[in-house]
Amino acid sequence: MRLGWSDGNNEAWAYSDVDDGASMGLSVSGDIWKRPNDTYGLAGAVNALSRVHQQFFEDGGTGILAGDGALSYGLEKAMETYYSFQVWKSLRLTADYQFVIDPAFNRARGPVSVLGGRIHWDF
Repeated sequence: MRLGWSDGNNEAWAYSDVDDGASMGLSVSGDIWKRPNDTYGLAGAVNALSRVHQQFFEDGGTGILAGDGALSYGLEKAMETYYSFQVWKSLRLTADYQFVIDPAFNRARGPVSVLGGRIHWDF
């Protein structure tokens, strides 16, 4: 679980333009379904901008990932789920799905689905 807050008066140089955020997630070991080296995960997040930051984007400002001068503000809401499974002792594959509502705090955008995959190989 993670909570964050900023007054919006300072420009962030982090992963995104978020002033207020809350996220929570869990991962479950595959022991339950007799695959001890597998993992299932589920997480959700809600992010917000301060009024100062909203005005900045409405006036045409841009940030690290947001801003096109046409902000129709809404909370950014995201959900992610993944399944990581062991193929061999040294090889793991992960399938990932993310669903984002009002991406970049803009109700005029999205929702958007993002599919991903990862390969982890120890050698």
